[in-house]
Amino acid sequence: MALILIPVLLPLLVVLWFWSRPLLSGTWRRSPAWFTWSAVLLLLGAGVSYLIGSLAGASLDPEEACHRAGQTYDRAYRRANFEEYTRWFPLHDKCHAGYDLVPAWVNPVLVVLPVLALLCLARAVGLTVIRLRTNRKGTS
Repeated sequence: MALILIPVLLPLLVVLWFWSRPLLSGTWRRSPAWFTWSAVLLLLGAGVSYLIGSLAGASLDPEEACHRAGQTYDRAYRRANFEEYTRWFPLHDKCHAGYDLVPAWVNPVLVVLPVLALLCLARAVGLTVIRLRTNRKGTS
C-alpha cells in the first residue's frame, strides 16, 4: 500500500510546498503564477470531490450498497426517480427518499471550488495586465 501512496503523495507534497512558499514570504498577493496554480489546485480538488461523490456507494448492486450503509433499499423509489441518480450534477445515489449515499458536502464543493478557481484566474489575468501596463509605461 505504501508503494502505491508514495508516487501519489510525493508529487502532491512537492506541489504544496512550492505553492505555500509565497504564502510564507508574503509575495502571493502580487504573483499571477500563484493565483494560476491556486486555480489548478482548486480544479483538481473539484475533480477529486466529483470522483468521491460519483463512487459513493460504488457497487454493481445498489441494494447491497444501501444495506452496507445500514439503510433499506426502496426499489420503487429508485425506479420512479431513475433520472435523479443518472445525472452528472447534482450527484445523488439515494437508497430511499430520506437517505443519499453521496455525502452532503460533495455538491456544494462542486459549485464553490470552480467559482473560486475562476476568481483566481481573473485575479491572475488582472495582475498580468497591471504588470504589462506598468512595464510599458516604464519603457516609454
